[in-house]
Amino acid sequence: MIDLYTWSTPNGRKVSIMLEELGLAYNVHPIDIGNADQFEAGFIAISPNSKIPAIVDREGPEGKPYSLFESGAILLYLADKTGRFLSQKKTGRFEAIQWLMFQMGGVGPMFGQVHHFLRAAPEPVPYAIERYGKETRRLYGVMDKHLGGRDWLASEYSVADMATYPWVARHEWHKVDLTEFPNVKRWYDSIGARPAVQRGMKVPAAR
Repeated sequence: MIDLYTWSTPNGRKVSIMLEELGLAYNVHPIDIGNADQFEAGFIAISPNSKIPAIVDREGPEGKPYSLFESGAILLYLADKTGRFLSQKKTGRFEAIQWLMFQMGGVGPMFGQVHHFLRAAPEPVPYAIERYGKETRRLYGVMDKHLGGRDWLASEYSVADMATYPWVARHEWHKVDLTEFPNVKRWYDSIGARPAVQRGMKVPAAR
């Protein structure tokens, strides 16, 4: 059994999608980041950076509970634990890892900045909106070119796709029309049709 500490954000949904795809049993512990739950001592003991998601695997690698934070690390851990969604072939494995890092270092931070300056900033900051908006569109272009003639970010459906999909799911938040990036749209629609992804995107359930 795995305890998942999460909220309804792209980073949180990466892990719930992975858990649903794997069919692993897990309990959901909502961490309401709007209510500052992430700064409570009990959660910090699991996630020192006060960020969701985090997990506690009650059957860890040494036969005892094992906690882990950082969404990308959790995806890699679950892939290693189950032998799924990360190729056992070295070239395929690192192909997926590089696109996972592309999401962690580019898509997540840049899309997140667009979200903030378009939706949360107390007043418009034109320079930031232009800077992060341009970079967001550039990243969409990178993905669109890469996905031309292929189904997934790596050689097979992997942690890289699960990590990136929830961020693209908020394309309207950063004023991107997916029809401008047809390969990304095809990829996005294909992943969104997966039942496990649909279930994972609803975690945690609305209270």
